[in-house]
Formats: sequence, C-alpha cells, structure tokens
Amino acid sequence: MTVQCRLCPTECVLENYQVGVCRVRINRDGKLYSLVYGKPCAVHVDPIEKKPIFHMLPGTSAFSLATAGCNLTCKFCQNWEISQANPEETRNGSLEPEQVVSLALEKGCRSIAYTYSEPVIFFEYMLDTARLARSRGLRNIWVTGAYINPDPLRELAPHIDAANIDLKGFTDDYYRKVCGGRLQPVLDAIALSVKLGVMVELTNLIVPTLNDDPGMIREMCRWIAGDLGPDVPLHFSRFHPHYRLQKLPPTPLETLWKAHETALDAGIRYVYTGNVPYDERSNTFCPNCRTRLISRVGYFVRKNRLRNGLCPVCATPIAGVWS
Repeated sequence: MTVQCRLCPTECVLENYQVGVCRVRINRDGKLYSLVYGKPCAVHVDPIEKKPIFHMLPGTSAFSLATAGCNLTCKFCQNWEISQANPEETRNGSLEPEQVVSLALEKGCRSIAYTYSEPVIFFEYMLDTARLARSRGLRNIWVTGAYINPDPLRELAPHIDAANIDLKGFTDDYYRKVCGGRLQPVLDAIALSVKLGVMVELTNLIVPTLNDDPGMIREMCRWIAGDLGPDVPLHFSRFHPHYRLQKLPPTPLETLWKAHETALDAGIRYVYTGNVPYDERSNTFCPNCRTRLISRVGYFVRKNRLRNGLCPVCATPIAGVWS
C-alpha cells in the first residue's frame, strides 16, 4: 500500500518499506513511521546567539539537539555529515522528550533549540518535546529552512517561541539548483509563522556568484520589510568554502556590508552580519537613535543596556523577548 507524506512540500509517495527523500520517514504496511524519534545524533549546550537568535533572552544557553536527515540538499551545508546522512550512518543517542527537558533544566538552559540538521523531518519528536518543555517553563527555538506544509506548521507554531529561518535566496532557480527545493513554500511558511505569533529571525547566507546579486538582495529585503514587517531581524551570513562548493571563494566583506546597508535602506530595523569576527554589525542598535544596546563578541554578549525592553536613551521599544 502506498502512502503520501504531507509533512513537507516534497510530498513523497512511498511504496511499502520505502523511505522518503528526508531519509528518516518510512512507509511500513501503509503507515508512516519516524526512524529518528528519540534518537538524536547531536546534543550540545549552546549560547542562544549561536542559533542565531538575538532578540530573545540574550546571553542565555539553549539546549540544542538534532537527528540525522534533511528534506533539502543544500550544496553549502555546514552540517552535511548528519543532514545528508541516513540514521544508521550517524552515532545516535537515546533521549525521550522527558529526558531532553530534564537535561535542559539540569544544565541551566532557558530554552531548547531544534537545530543543526532540519527539525522538520523529526517533527513528532520536536513537537512532543516542545509541548513538554513549555509546561516546564522552557522556551522553544526552531532553527529551520522552513520547508514545511501549512497544516503541520499550524500544529507546531503554538509551541514555538522563536525561529531562525534560513531564507537561502530569493529566486526559485537558486532553490532548485542549489538547495533541492522551491522558494514559494518557504516564503509561505515564513509569512505563516509570523502570522501565527512565532518570533521570527531570518538568516541569509550570501554565496558568491550564486545568490549575491544586489538586485535580488534588494527585492528580498523589500519583501521582508513590506510583507513581514520591519521588526523581523535579518542576519546576513558570510559563506566559507564547504561541502560541494569548495571551489568558491568566501563572501567578500564588501558584499556583506552592502547587503547590510540595503536592508536598512529597505526599512528593516535590525540587521546583522554573521561569520565575521569582531564586526560592529553584530551588535544591536536602537532603530531610532542608533545607541548601541547589546554588544556582542562572536556568540557572547558583553554588554546589555536594555531597560525593560526599552532603549535607555530615547525609550524606544525594542522588538523581542528580553526577560
């Protein structure tokens, strides 16, 4: 008996005992099963800034976990050893949702992050853990490419506090050729996440010659500011040669800086650069008076001047969750 998976836009039609493109969802006698529930292959305690989440609980720790598998095939993936692997090819632990939450509390974390590979593909594991985490006073962070269908997203969103979503480019051609997916479902998922009350931050990895066209970046920034709102933070991340794109050069710093200016000109109030040590653009500034509010070095907060979520100089409210 064939089964169609409706979790993500790929919507695999699976014959009996066939596994989907994500490598972790299997048809067993007409029922879909997860091969990775409770079997994380990566578990760490990270600064929340590493996700990157800059506008929720700065300076706190996030209990981070992932399983093998992904529903995209990005040629630049930094975690390809697990995202492009089958579950039997990774070194997996055994952690049920209750154990994840207990460990997060034991380690003094304020949140749990579903991250590293693609949490969409371990949907049930993430959802059960997120529900339990919320009941124990922990927040939930979804670090994702947001290649997910609307119905499962509606089920997940009420349990997610913040998401960092990779908006990998702004053309369908780029998504198809470089990422193995389509652009429109990602845009729809981002917009729906914002509508459903998830605090969204976006990351755009700028890959030289592939998605660095200034016109495309300008169009993307205008869509973010206009369709999502000016308070959605945007992180421009520097590409370094990796995985299947090792012959490309790192992103020129000038490209990142121009993209940063383009985003501010489009009306986005909080714009950051990543993978660039000691860059002033990794700090949070008041969008009104430009006072530096949060100073960062790498993933670590050195100073936080916010007072009850307000700029201490002009009292402008700063979008985010600060306490």
